[in-house]
Amino acid sequence: CCTPEILRRALSGLSARWKNWWIRGILTLAMISVFFLIIYMGSFMLMLLVLSIQVKCFHEIITIGYRVYHSYDLPWFRSLSWYFLLCVNYFFYGETVADYFGTFVQRREQLQFLIRYHRFISFALYLAGFCMFVLSLVKKHYRLQFYMFAWTHVTLLITVTQSHLVIQNLFEGMIWFLVPISSVICNDIAAYIFGFFFGRTPLIKLSPKKTWEGFIGGGISTVVFGFIFSYFLAQHQYFVCPVEYKSETNRFVTECEPLELFQMKKYSVPLLLRAVLRWETVNMYPFQMHSIALSTFASLIGPFGGFFASGFKRAFKIKDFADTIPGHGGIMDRFDCQYLMATFVHVYITSFIRGPNPSKLLKQLLVLQPEQQLNVYKTLKSHLVEKGILQPSLRG
Repeated sequence: CCTPEILRRALSGLSARWKNWWIRGILTLAMISVFFLIIYMGSFMLMLLVLSIQVKCFHEIITIGYRVYHSYDLPWFRSLSWYFLLCVNYFFYGETVADYFGTFVQRREQLQFLIRYHRFISFALYLAGFCMFVLSLVKKHYRLQFYMFAWTHVTLLITVTQSHLVIQNLFEGMIWFLVPISSVICNDIAAYIFGFFFGRTPLIKLSPKKTWEGFIGGGISTVVFGFIFSYFLAQHQYFVCPVEYKSETNRFVTECEPLELFQMKKYSVPLLLRAVLRWETVNMYPFQMHSIALSTFASLIGPFGGFFASGFKRAFKIKDFADTIPGHGGIMDRFDCQYLMATFVHVYITSFIRGPNPSKLLKQLLVLQPEQQLNVYKTLKSHLVEKGILQPSLRG
């Protein structure tokens, strides 16, 4: 029903199967083009994109609950749902501001108060919503109101916390944002193409159109794509450097000395592959090895986010979360696999990649009182002297 009229007329002579193929294909290319444009516009625009997608996904899931449970007469239900969304976003984005914009906050007294008491303010806001919910309880709707209260909180868990992790990954470097997201997109497209042309064997009952041929073809394509895509991204500071906010210029910057992870190294080719490739060594970026792990997760585990969404839709007898994108369904239909991926990448970075962050530590030190900064300086100096890195200062 949402297909543009020009596209509908152009494809009028095709069968339903091929018509859907062309609609999906054309709109997929359009969405990818817009995505590349937003990447070009920088990190801040990507954060706004993530926030917009989060709000739309929340809206789609809440609307399903509203319709399925016929919650039209529940007092304050929709208002409270959006209020809780606002509270949770205030909490998570406030944490982000405290972590990454410390020097900016230090220069503005009104912000210092908000950051210092951020968690207390967030909790007070949530308590206000909780009390409003209790006051809104009506005798004949008790069970339904608690259903919807739980529905709202699970939706917040799925959308807001995951989008917060996506932004955390972005601050580690745009490559940690682009490679996982692109891998999921690639897997989705490749699985659809392989399934469309070669699919014969059903994969899972929850999603009858998914086939083993699509699953395997998409998986192999995703690993190859992730490996090659990582090679090109790792060459540019813009993609590999952590995103930092410079208060002097009031801009986000991505400038640094690239980590060893993004510096070309020579590796020995395993004996089993030498006979095939006829190479003894190969030059590549260490990150490309990590991209294999990310791509493998995107192709093996990522689709289970889609299967989960399929089960959810079957449970409530709906075809799609919404009809926002012709041929694709709602925004949530396109991003159901991304939420699992975001959590995995965050856990992967904290477990295997991230070390001590001097820049972040320095920002925290600058927030301290002068006496505390002096104590840190004296402690650090005595520690370096004991290790023989600094010479003891001589007096008189």
